[in-house]
Amino acid sequence: MKRIVLTGGGTAGHVTPNIALLPRLKALGYEIDYIGSTDGMERGLIEKEGIPYYPIACGKLRRYFNLRNFTDPFRVIKGYGQALKILKQQKPDVVFSKGGFVSVPVVIAAHFLHIPAILHESDLTPGLANKICGRFASRFCCNFPETLSCLPAGKAVLSGTPIRSELRNGNAAKALQLCGFGDDKPVILVMGGSLGSVKINEAVRNILPQLTTRYQVIHLCGKEKCDPAYDHIPGYRQFEYISEELPDLFAAAQIILSRAGANAICEFLALKKPNILIPLSKNASRGDQILNARSFEKQNFSKVIEEEELTPQLLLQTIDDLYQNRDFYIQQMARAKAADAITIITDEIEALCKK
Repeated sequence: MKRIVLTGGGTAGHVTPNIALLPRLKALGYEIDYIGSTDGMERGLIEKEGIPYYPIACGKLRRYFNLRNFTDPFRVIKGYGQALKILKQQKPDVVFSKGGFVSVPVVIAAHFLHIPAILHESDLTPGLANKICGRFASRFCCNFPETLSCLPAGKAVLSGTPIRSELRNGNAAKALQLCGFGDDKPVILVMGGSLGSVKINEAVRNILPQLTTRYQVIHLCGKEKCDPAYDHIPGYRQFEYISEELPDLFAAAQIILSRAGANAICEFLALKKPNILIPLSKNASRGDQILNARSFEKQNFSKVIEEEELTPQLLLQTIDDLYQNRDFYIQQMARAKAADAITIITDEIEALCKK
């Protein structure tokens, strides 16, 4: 029996690609375990899939001053000890990491135990966790061709990002029924990422009177970011987070307004959904979403609004422009060469497992 440990967490983007791999891994005969954080959102997502979940302590790797920078290293050390114990107990043939701060102690522990590890980087440039883990990994899969030059020579392969097959099988009628919408107006799906975006939420709500005269709006606001004051606006429906019904929401949406997380924008590309990207600014990140968004804009897959330039008037104008020209963007996305990421990644896993 072959055994694999998956790891990654912190946001949905560090979990959903792992979930996309599950059917193929099961078909190949793998016993699957998951190591994640104690209180991260990945726990609920993985346990829902029926996969054994092992929580460990972890510390966030911050690039800015924070008092927890002085205590989190001790949590990483504790997590390393816990990961060692779990890996010794489960004896996996290989570890696959989707990134996020919880993956660091797991990948280092796997290296100490001579268990090969494969990393996946969705963004155009590697994040800090993957930069640290890269020196301990056997293979590195990536999403953008530009990323190959940033990775260790001989270790990297261009795989694309695994997309969950169920996303392609949504039912638009179910989404309209869920939201109480009719079919007389086009639907905009607003996504601020799994943790939500205050700036996107505010920008959308500021133009709701104009938006809802022309469109119906499904708004995924993020945890604890729904506002009851907007609950009874006709043509507007808000949710904190959607999981099982997401394929239906995608099927119903004519256009999407979103952050520029790599996994999300690859899902838009696979589903050929015209989109407006508002990447997280460099003031709050390392700028990876800006690079992701500009790459998609250059290929005519997306329209981009920098967060610092976001105004109600510009947002409304851009939404109208995208909707009117949506066929152009659909045609451009249809020309994109899509890699079979699930097959490429699982082939790499199989090769390491056989070694």
